[in-house]
Amino acid sequence: MGRGAAVLVLEDGRTMHGDAYGAVGTTFGEAVFTTGMSGYQETLTDPSYHRQIVTMTTPHVGNTGVNDEDPESGRIWVAGYVVRDPSRVASNWRSTGTLEDELVRQGIVGISGIDTRALTRHLRERGAMRAGVFSGDDAERTPAELLEQVLASPEMTGADLTADVSTSQPYVIPAIGERRFTVAAVDLGIKAMTPYRMAERGIEVHVVPAASTADEIRARGVDGVFFSNGPGDPATADHAVALMSAFLTDRTPVFGICFGNQVLGRALGLGTYKLRYGHRGINQPVQDLATGRVEVTAHNHGFAVDAPRGADFDTPFGRAGVSHVCLNDDVVEGLRCRDVPAFSVQYHPEAAAGPHDARYLFDEFVELMQSHREGRSA
Repeated sequence: MGRGAAVLVLEDGRTMHGDAYGAVGTTFGEAVFTTGMSGYQETLTDPSYHRQIVTMTTPHVGNTGVNDEDPESGRIWVAGYVVRDPSRVASNWRSTGTLEDELVRQGIVGISGIDTRALTRHLRERGAMRAGVFSGDDAERTPAELLEQVLASPEMTGADLTADVSTSQPYVIPAIGERRFTVAAVDLGIKAMTPYRMAERGIEVHVVPAASTADEIRARGVDGVFFSNGPGDPATADHAVALMSAFLTDRTPVFGICFGNQVLGRALGLGTYKLRYGHRGINQPVQDLATGRVEVTAHNHGFAVDAPRGADFDTPFGRAGVSHVCLNDDVVEGLRCRDVPAFSVQYHPEAAAGPHDARYLFDEFVELMQSHREGRSA
């Protein structure tokens, strides 16, 4: 690409040399990998990747360029980008430019030309860890100097990042066709396709800041509350947990995904923990324990809920149970309350990018709100 040398330095001292890709400079974040073979633009613009240096396991990246239709937010959120073989040209009828030009425009520092398979194997064995990408003058410093900078960067454990990614002002996505329900979507790092999937089902979606109070949300006359995906350590999400608890107490229908699943878990009295290297990609197998059905799903999470398997368990809001598990490693992928109208999954049913296996969960949310409405009128 002709932009000079670049260096990737992991916190355990492993160093990999390649070529500068995207903006020239220095960046720090948690080194992770995603197994998706497509959907790189949706990945880059997913707020859940805030403060993470993302490695693409698929070797050839950028061949369809970028466009104005696929972004999941108003900007690229990854802290850095690692690819093996960037495309020299962008070839797609929707393309408005090249991926590298967009990375440069948004100041995203990356590295190309390294063995991403070796890096992925390293992260699988050692776990996700802090890293830095250095290009330009910084790439000329000694490995010891670069490692010192990496070790001085913040860890993901204990990181409270929702305020960084949440909307500052509420906004409304109108229902498509007849408005059947009104939902408040608590923006912990929401993707654009998520409220659209609800709007398709006749839901008027009020996307509200993460700092909203329960009374502010109730004042909108909502039929349900949705808790979105987002970055950071769920152990820091005390305000979101308090919000969740308020609506569980009200018996308002609640649906959470990803970070929202972890928030529901904490509201139910469960703990969360950091996964060794997380689940990131659009090809993760999940089993619905009630039906036995296996779904191929889109994931982006480095933390998980610690919940008992098998029989239901007691919570401050009645009985609840694990509804879904990952078939790769048995991680909890969903929770369902038995005595209050609330459920959640650890993955992305909006499918942007990803398979459409889990989109029915939005229909289940509609059914939950309809049943709650009928129960109140009975």
